[in-house]
Amino acid sequence: MRKVLLTMTMLVTVAFAKAEDGHRLWLRHNLVNTAQVEAPAGSPTISIAKGELQNYYQGSHVMLRLDPTLPDNEGFVINGNDDQLVITARHDIGLLYGAYEVLRLQATDMPIKDERQEPKFKLRLLNHWDNLDGSIERGYAGESIFEWFKLDEQLIREYARANASIGINGTVLNNVNASPKMLTKPYLKEVKKIADILRPYGIRVFLSINFATPMALGHTVTADPKDAKVSRWWKNKAREIYKLIPDFGGFLVKANSEGQPGPGDYHRSHADGANMLAEALEQAAPKQGRTEGSGIVMWRCFVYGANHKGEDRVKQAVSEFKPLDGKFHKNVILQTKNGPLDFQPREPYSPVFDQVSKTPNMVELQITQEYLGQSQHLVYLAPMWKEFFQFVEPDWLAGIAGVANIGKDANWCGHHFSQANWYAFGRLAWNPSLSSEQIAKEWLEQTFSLDENFVFLMSSVMEDSRETCVNYMMPLGLHHIFKFDHHYGPEPDGFKAEYPLEWCPVYYHKADKDGIGFDRSTTGTDAVSQYREPYASMYNKVETCPENLLLWFHHVPWDYKMKDGSTLWESLQYHYNQGVIATETYHNLWHNKMRAYVDEQRWREVDERLKIQVENAREWRDVCLNYFGQFAKK
Repeated sequence: MRKVLLTMTMLVTVAFAKAEDGHRLWLRHNLVNTAQVEAPAGSPTISIAKGELQNYYQGSHVMLRLDPTLPDNEGFVINGNDDQLVITARHDIGLLYGAYEVLRLQATDMPIKDERQEPKFKLRLLNHWDNLDGSIERGYAGESIFEWFKLDEQLIREYARANASIGINGTVLNNVNASPKMLTKPYLKEVKKIADILRPYGIRVFLSINFATPMALGHTVTADPKDAKVSRWWKNKAREIYKLIPDFGGFLVKANSEGQPGPGDYHRSHADGANMLAEALEQAAPKQGRTEGSGIVMWRCFVYGANHKGEDRVKQAVSEFKPLDGKFHKNVILQTKNGPLDFQPREPYSPVFDQVSKTPNMVELQITQEYLGQSQHLVYLAPMWKEFFQFVEPDWLAGIAGVANIGKDANWCGHHFSQANWYAFGRLAWNPSLSSEQIAKEWLEQTFSLDENFVFLMSSVMEDSRETCVNYMMPLGLHHIFKFDHHYGPEPDGFKAEYPLEWCPVYYHKADKDGIGFDRSTTGTDAVSQYREPYASMYNKVETCPENLLLWFHHVPWDYKMKDGSTLWESLQYHYNQGVIATETYHNLWHNKMRAYVDEQRWREVDERLKIQVENAREWRDVCLNYFGQFAKK
């Protein structure tokens, strides 16, 4: 029955095809109103689940049941078939997640079967780097959807629905480079409005804070975490927040990094600062009915700078946090980027995950493509994240956060294919064992077309796209050779004397007449020693170091023989050229073969971006090879 209805719906959709701006994301269900849905009464969350199924499910009958004997998590159980379906969960939100799973199966033409699911990570958060003036740091899709004092409640509701459909259960509303004004009463009242909209979708609100907020607002003369007045101010502020938002998630903190204030300004440790905030939240959070995920301090490990003069930048996080391991309060979680540098197209995993074991840790991924072509390039990030999970077990992590790529552009993400990275983050946050290929295919089927030829070809493009980006930007372990500040385009000769050297590309590639690459072996900066075995020994030797990280860990002669018999210089040329050839192939495929499967507007907009990507890839190749060639050819 469902397949017949689906076929009819597809025919109607084709018959009345029109310009499409992509705003519906992967939630392109057609209104059918065929299902009778039985559900417990009284919960806004269950009401949403019931409404979604009544509106869009093509089967006959669905029963939503709460079962207190199920495990205490946000999971669900599905039993039955298209016509007689039962979704069971311990909590209301599990029923909503189960409803979205049923609709995903329907939209991808998969059979309904008995299954049980539960999320791998209890904390599945988006981090918005949105500023109070509406701008977004590293945002490439328009202004912030959180328009303070003029909130578009319908837009925020659509945002909540999209997140709930992929299992995201928390959101940090503002930039980690936070304004102290975020914690003033007028803004907190606006935060309450957002929290009230998000709550029925199972999404808890968090805030980034400026560590010096009480001093910046003129309420204290210091921000020293050991100062009693400072500690009292934070406790009072936490009580104020929880009075407005009883399920408030907690604080995200960037401290003593890139000019942000922190406890180090007063010769205090990260633990001193985090624990002061943790105590304030712990005391203020309601004890009655409190759930896990509330009252948390997420303290970022992205620190480098003045305290580490002369130390390799990629070593500095371990240097700061390993001595403090075990000294943080139980409601403090360290939030660590997947790599030790800064969201590069390829990095090794961060050794913080090896060296910090007594303190809960969560990984921070970047959905917005700051270093991967921003909203101009088709680069599917799930393969990068799957690569990370080859080295860091999900069981080691208390949660997962993704720096959001969402803005007020009609299609939310700037590039239509950038929606896939938002989607893939949520799916992997729920189940990191899913393959990147499976996620790509189900996203394509829900977003564009069920046609097998289309899905096969474009999922292949998506799967290859990250490696292609590495090839035309920074192959063989090269890193951070972008144009200064905005990080779009190549600048391998970049050097600005007025800035720290570790912000300059020449610091990272170290090209000279003898070779290229950063020596992090035991004879260099010894960054390899921060890794567990067998990786420490593997990375240490040029002969055993994986070639895709060779120049990350070693300064290698230009005539060094690669495993395929080519020289290093020949291999660099090959990779850069392969990156360009691949982008040209993507554009030709889309331009010549995909128009029949996609509405005209989205086809044209993707086509325009792919053309830009080809031009950018050629620029990367030509600039980098011309620059490095002046050393290699000597």
